[in-house]
Amino acid sequence: MRSLLFSLCILSVLSGCKKNDKKSDSTPVGISDKVLTESLSQPWEIVWGPDNFIWMTERGGRVSRVNPESGAVSPLLTISDVRAQGEGGLLGLALHPSFGSTPQVFVAYNYQAGAAYREKIVRFTYSGNTLTDPVTLLDNLAASGNHNGCRLLIVGDKLFITTGDASEQDLSQNSGSLNGKVLRINLDGSIPGDNPIGGSAIWSIGHRNAQGLVFAHNRLFSSEHGPDSDDEINIIEKGRNYGWPTVKGVCEGGEQSFCSANNVKEPIKIWTPTIAPSGMEYYEHDLLPQWKHSLLVATLKHSRLLQLKLNGSHDGIAETNEFFANKYGRLRDLCIAPDGRVFFCTGNGSNDKIIVVTKAP
Repeated sequence: MRSLLFSLCILSVLSGCKKNDKKSDSTPVGISDKVLTESLSQPWEIVWGPDNFIWMTERGGRVSRVNPESGAVSPLLTISDVRAQGEGGLLGLALHPSFGSTPQVFVAYNYQAGAAYREKIVRFTYSGNTLTDPVTLLDNLAASGNHNGCRLLIVGDKLFITTGDASEQDLSQNSGSLNGKVLRINLDGSIPGDNPIGGSAIWSIGHRNAQGLVFAHNRLFSSEHGPDSDDEINIIEKGRNYGWPTVKGVCEGGEQSFCSANNVKEPIKIWTPTIAPSGMEYYEHDLLPQWKHSLLVATLKHSRLLQLKLNGSHDGIAETNEFFANKYGRLRDLCIAPDGRVFFCTGNGSNDKIIVVTKAP
């Protein structure tokens, strides 16, 4: 096994890999990475669609479909009221789980309301190679030039939404605000009757800026930016408090009393120094066996893709590996094709790219 792992890292010209933590129990294969398309402008979300295209948002307001074989980009709509400011703009995207019969596209974006910068969730209908009939599901959330969260994920018939604290830390513990939360709504925008607070979209509280969200093994995992320390991977549970701004990372020292009083759930992984984790997916394919049973996380700092292999009970991280360090710049999001290929996008601000990762020939 040791020789196989060494051989994998010899392929660093192709994979840019760096091995750390303990050994994998999957036989490694060679990894090939190449640029699929470029000349993009701050892509924020990429989603593998049921039409076998990659659906993409760019922060300036454009929604597009990307051919995963040729890299051709087909714009669908530039949303006119999107206002890109700092890290704000057009952010999360999700597709209806029955897209063939219900071709609905859900997006999250920031806009200007007079002097106020705000955030909303809007549902469009895909028709005639464009997006039509916008319906606002949630509106008037606080926004800022950073800390907007805004990753979307549909699980069953519910839409989960991460919101940041919009640079107002106290909002995260305020149950009267939808900021600094993970939200859960029905696909028509109504509030599920089994949410933890009656009549509220709030599912969990105490978040700073969660930019990754994935559902695997009946668990909802998030990646979250810490301040100057304690970036986190969390398992999101109904009605739980995740501590921000009183608690950073795990409960320590003077944080203990707050954690006990507020049922705080600690992260399963933290990083200090911070890595700025963003988009996240779960890998369960045979194409790249060493990545199987793993969370894959795009990171902005140190520009790398992280593999976080789950333990046998799927409630902790057994192994961490990193790939493509400093090869492509800041990595914002990723998606996975049904055949096991992995696509990730950069967030460098100019000439951004989508890269495809597959088994080496």
